[in-house]
Amino acid sequence: MVLFAISAGLLVDVPRLDILNETIRNLFFHVTSWFAMVFLFLASFVYSIKYLASGNDKHDLMAKIFVQTGMIFGIAGLVTGMLWAKFTWGAYWVPDPKLNGAAITLLAYLAYNILRNSLTDPISRAKISGVYNIFAFVMMLIFVFILPRMTSSLHPGNGGNPAFSSYDLDNTMRMVFYPAVMGWIFLGLWISEIKYRLELYKKSHE
Repeated sequence: MVLFAISAGLLVDVPRLDILNETIRNLFFHVTSWFAMVFLFLASFVYSIKYLASGNDKHDLMAKIFVQTGMIFGIAGLVTGMLWAKFTWGAYWVPDPKLNGAAITLLAYLAYNILRNSLTDPISRAKISGVYNIFAFVMMLIFVFILPRMTSSLHPGNGGNPAFSSYDLDNTMRMVFYPAVMGWIFLGLWISEIKYRLELYKKSHE
């Protein structure tokens, strides 16, 4: 699905819209990266709750790995978004609530990794990181999904600015977009599974 999304995203015919033109193809990469990021952060959030409820170290490990993988897709979404902004808004970055919220979210999860690395006691590290991870996920919901809808925003789907609709996306784009979302999510899960197995292998040989 990932290869299909990349190839089809670059080759299929797309609607010719004012300002956007060919840059609308970035929908297959920018938006889908954010979908994958949110899904992976949600999985990390769930595993942090499971760890705090059970004390199972494997749940803490999965929470850490999902955050790390989610950040890869978050950075990809941020970079593709900046490139899109340059072509459509004339600047790589504008003081927009959605953009600022996305940056704050990634900084919050970067702080999660720094926090983990600063704690030496495994139990304290897992518990404190678990609580912080829950806080970071809630903060992401507020800064990325709630506040931008309450204020003026250039970003589609926020602050009265309409999102892409049936008038913008034809059936061909939809046939690529939805598999692309699933493809990026499955890629994130696959990367996380590999990282998880490698972590278990390293621990078993320490």
